[in-house]
Amino acid sequence: MPVVSLIDLENKIAAALSASGASSAMAGSTAKALAQAEAQGIGSHGLGRVAQYCAQLRNGRVNGQAKAAVLRAKGSALLVDAQQGLAFPACDLAIQEAIRVAKEQGVCFVGVTNSHHCGVLIDHLRAAGAAGLVGLGFANSPAAMPAPGGRHPIFGTNPIAALFPRRSGEHLMIDFSLSEVARGKVMVAAKEGRSIPLGWALDGNGEPTTDAKAALEGSMLPIGSVSSVKGGMLALIVELLVTALIGAQFGYEADSFFVDEGNAPRIGQSFLLIDPGALAGQESYQVRIEVLINEMLVDDGVRLAGQRREKLLQQAMKAGVDVAQAQLDLMARLAQA
Repeated sequence: MPVVSLIDLENKIAAALSASGASSAMAGSTAKALAQAEAQGIGSHGLGRVAQYCAQLRNGRVNGQAKAAVLRAKGSALLVDAQQGLAFPACDLAIQEAIRVAKEQGVCFVGVTNSHHCGVLIDHLRAAGAAGLVGLGFANSPAAMPAPGGRHPIFGTNPIAALFPRRSGEHLMIDFSLSEVARGKVMVAAKEGRSIPLGWALDGNGEPTTDAKAALEGSMLPIGSVSSVKGGMLALIVELLVTALIGAQFGYEADSFFVDEGNAPRIGQSFLLIDPGALAGQESYQVRIEVLINEMLVDDGVRLAGQRREKLLQQAMKAGVDVAQAQLDLMARLAQA
């Protein structure tokens, strides 16, 4: 399997996106995010998205010439309009502005509306961590899960991310979606003809199923769905934080990312940045977070959140990324389209 440097991989992705209609700024921002995801071992949010983004740029689901802009600002609240472009330039702008405001005001809440798939949610918070800020991130996606007690998909898998910076050592980086299991696992099981455990999904009739193909035609179940409705309630909270609050579309109003044709998703992302210096103080925060981490590490086998991803990223920055030849060939074809 060929090994490609991160910079070279970014250039290949950017070339494919540019040829499909993305502006140079959009292609560059998106390529950096996808290459970083691939380097962390998250191919479903890395090279696995290149052809999808290119197709949706070409067929008009994404505005390749969109220029993200701050639509509204009041105190420590901001709203950024992605203008139906790919999400990454808009999220970059949102975090950049939020860092500035949080440094001045102590806190900033910023929403990104009229957006698209935002990739690895935690990666958007890395800049906040570098600035010494605690960051929370929320996003919705096309409908994949029913409301608690319901049968038809309404919410997306609606990820949540949190980054807690450390003065020394790797930041704590928490990132997870709210479905019982990633939809990608069901897709793999369907391709391989395997069944899935009961409690992962419902079929098209809203009934529990172990048939992976039937699950793909139905809906995913929220985390904790076997014994409680807590996962569904979390999905509802995220859905409202990134839609009703900021003017983005609900998950059920956005067509699937996994088909080329469809509407402009116009979904949303929200980020909350907090300056510890405005509360207990930076010194107190840094001391207390290390006290907790040391207590966690008393037990053998405890792995700090984000540790594995960060190790893979650092390795890739030095040695490059293994990329299947078929993926390289596909990006080359897309760049020549």
